[in-house]
Amino acid sequence: RLKQLPAQAVLLFEDETVLRLFPVLRRAWALQGEQAKVAITGRNAKRVLFGAMNLRTGHRLVLRRPNMRQEHFQAFLRLLRRSYPGRRIGLLLDEAPGHLAARSQTLAAQLDIGLIWLPKPCSELNAMDQLWRELKGHISANYQYPTIDEHAAAAEQWIMALTSTEAQRKAGILSKHFWLKSFLK
Repeated sequence: RLKQLPAQAVLLFEDETVLRLFPVLRRAWALQGEQAKVAITGRNAKRVLFGAMNLRTGHRLVLRRPNMRQEHFQAFLRLLRRSYPGRRIGLLLDEAPGHLAARSQTLAAQLDIGLIWLPKPCSELNAMDQLWRELKGHISANYQYPTIDEHAAAAEQWIMALTSTEAQRKAGILSKHFWLKSFLK
């Protein structure tokens, strides 16, 4: 299906990540014999970041929403269309319920966005998923933000502050073993 995309088409990886007010706990330094302390408030909240990255250029788009409902995915599809006007878009994504929803698929077709399904058990194939993993290690691990929106804003800022080359490298696209390397030539 990738070979059917015209040369001027845009190929994007899409994925979502859930940010929670409770921090992701990772390894941390502490004095020998003492437990590392991670302060939390006892309240939990979440935000979802929808994200896409252009395979060839490293350009990224992020949209913050309260959850992963199909209407939020559809808002992200509209953002993609506005960001790449007049160009065919191929979107590599997983089979999340909001992606599979009939209204989402109808809207994608209306917006001339081709949905290219990744195998279910293979999140390692999705470069955007790899970028989220890096983000959580840098932004979310072992620290609770005062509010969930401050956490989400810090995450958005981190993603968007990367240079295109940094984003592609962190996502694995520049690896000599990247599974779509031949497509980039």
